[in-house]
Amino acid sequence: MPALALVPEEPVEPGYDFGESFQSKIVAFLMLDTKFAQRTEGLIDPLYFTSASDAAIVSVCLKHYATYKEAPRSTLAHVFKKAFDTKQIRADLKADVRDTLRKYMKNPLEDREVVIDEISDFAKNRAMERAIMASAELVGKKDYAKIRKLMDEALRVGSASDAVSYDYWKEASNRTTLRKELLSGVKVRDGITTGVDDFDKLLYHHGWGRKELAVLMGAPKAGKSLALADFAKVASMAGKNVILFSCEVSARIIADRVDASVSDMMIKIIGDNPIAVQAAVDAAAKQSGAFAIEEYASGSLKASEIRRVLDRFRSTGTIFDLIVVDYGDLMAPERHSDELRENLRTIFIDLRAIAFENNAAMLTATQTNREGAKSAISKMTDVAEDFNKIRTADVVISINSTDAERLAGETRLFFAASRNTESGYVLRIKGDRAKMQFLNKVIGKEAF
Repeated sequence: MPALALVPEEPVEPGYDFGESFQSKIVAFLMLDTKFAQRTEGLIDPLYFTSASDAAIVSVCLKHYATYKEAPRSTLAHVFKKAFDTKQIRADLKADVRDTLRKYMKNPLEDREVVIDEISDFAKNRAMERAIMASAELVGKKDYAKIRKLMDEALRVGSASDAVSYDYWKEASNRTTLRKELLSGVKVRDGITTGVDDFDKLLYHHGWGRKELAVLMGAPKAGKSLALADFAKVASMAGKNVILFSCEVSARIIADRVDASVSDMMIKIIGDNPIAVQAAVDAAAKQSGAFAIEEYASGSLKASEIRRVLDRFRSTGTIFDLIVVDYGDLMAPERHSDELRENLRTIFIDLRAIAFENNAAMLTATQTNREGAKSAISKMTDVAEDFNKIRTADVVISINSTDAERLAGETRLFFAASRNTESGYVLRIKGDRAKMQFLNKVIGKEAF
């Protein structure tokens, strides 16, 4: 139900009750925060903004959300270039809109719930005003049923809950639009790249999926931490914002490993080449997104702490595309149980929930059991402790290699489980562990 148009024949003068600085918060949230767009769907109208450039940006963001059910943050430049090219934005506003976009990209995204509540109250008040004006004439006609209906509709206006409703039939045309734009290259996929196109194409979202949990599984020293850090580096270098929570390896060691990978230098010699390493890192940083590393003692990191850290970064304007946890088995549950399996089950459920809440991809790892560690290929039944980890994950990939393969820089990745694509096959990859590079190219795909 359109929240701000209960009685179109009795228009209310457009305009927010709050000032321009608060209006700028609304615009920044619509540009960057999918959850905000979800919660305020139907409550925001471009006509209510004082600034013409704000109104133009809001109009584009609302149209983008209506089609794709996401804020345009990760494709903002592409979305607004298209809006300029198709004349969705007036030519005389282009310069102002560009300046406003640059300014709002730096806006701290603080007090989301406060902003949502203010918008909701404004919408409720406007809806009630319209209902009252429309009811005045109905009182004379004694049409109390219609008055009651108008009042009921006004009272129902407000922000949406976190649960998102999707109308399958009505959204069919939007799905078609998305597929056509993906085929033509007008819109790019929102998967978080693994760094190798042949690998990306095997994943449903052509990369790690937003709102999903991907799990790498392996025996001790199989390369789980190496892989997690390298995938984090690749995503950041592709322009995505990445955060890595480490429960095992110190931030300094992780940084050294990434230095080796970025500089294409064996980790054992980076200390002898500080200037060359710095130059390589500085060059890569120019095109990269954020890359934050948070370190914790094993068994101390909880899901609530991850949420607090993400909120802290959000308040400074940084929203993450990829969240990496090294690794889930070493986290602490929110509520400790004497049953280890129950603890692990809740940890992995919480990780997937965090991915969903933040419209981010979640990548973590888990151990294999003893049988899996001895096997040539670790299958999903070889997961340590609790099979619920497999049930919760959207994709599970096991890391396998013999001593000879490791010396040759080769690894076999077994797609043990996948919610949306085929599984049960082996992908042979090439990397360079001496340079802390987990995946450089795909050698081939084999049946298992």
